[in-house]
Amino acid sequence: MPATDPYTVRLAPEVHAYIQPDGGWCLSNAGFVSDGESTLLVDTAATERRAHALREALLATGAPLPRTVVNTHHHGDHTYGNSVFLPEATVVGHDTCRAEVLAVGHQLHTVWPQTDFGEITITAPTLTYSERLTVHVGGTEVRIIHPGVAHTTGDSVVHLPEHGIVFTGDLVFQGGTPFVPMGSLSGSLRALDLLRSLDASTVVPGHGPITDPSAYDATERYLRYVAELAEAGRTKGLTPLETAKQADLGDFAELRESERLVANLHRAYAELDGLPLGSPLDPMALFTDMAIMNGGRPVACHA
Repeated sequence: MPATDPYTVRLAPEVHAYIQPDGGWCLSNAGFVSDGESTLLVDTAATERRAHALREALLATGAPLPRTVVNTHHHGDHTYGNSVFLPEATVVGHDTCRAEVLAVGHQLHTVWPQTDFGEITITAPTLTYSERLTVHVGGTEVRIIHPGVAHTTGDSVVHLPEHGIVFTGDLVFQGGTPFVPMGSLSGSLRALDLLRSLDASTVVPGHGPITDPSAYDATERYLRYVAELAEAGRTKGLTPLETAKQADLGDFAELRESERLVANLHRAYAELDGLPLGSPLDPMALFTDMAIMNGGRPVACHA
């Protein structure tokens, strides 16, 4: 039977991943690095309850509470739990991640008003960087890298070079459909090249089970498929929704959240129209079209 409860995987003596099956909407992964004296945590889950469960799982390994929390991007399923780790921790993120956390506020409440997120205090990064930042956790070097506009405008990759481990954030959805409407399709392809250059053998995705670099190729195939669909549909004068309805997903139909195709097409169309990477799209239009692609049902938060 596949696991349904969150579980912790020891990747190296000082490194753990925290996986939340099945990786669908709002079920994001986390991870932590600790030498027994100091701890760095990557991402903090979507609800107060899940953030506390992450906190207890971290403590159960013998690690102390984190001094540093790194947000891989601003989306609430990766940042809503930040306040659970205060005041002990400093929250770190890309410059734009901070700006977006503050700008969108209780974003998940707006999209999923029926979900019990608990008491969520919006907590933005207070230590930000523009390109690269290195944190040392005991003897472990943690490299935090901005890949450019990709899943969002303020993504961070967390790389542990001596262990060959990378936490990709939502640059990778293992077993799920990539999602780029808040960032860039072309930028996401460039981000995959960056991930490949890190030469990490263990890949902890933002959602879904732990994987390996083959995930980069799978993600690239899907993104290139979206780019081709968008170019053909736009040439025919079709809307993103019309293009999505006519599309043959083929093997990609097996991915979770296949309704994301139409949102990704909105971004691809925007780039074909020459709009800047990461320029805002109408979230209501995106989620309305995804609901249509989801058989008329709004996409559900599983947290």
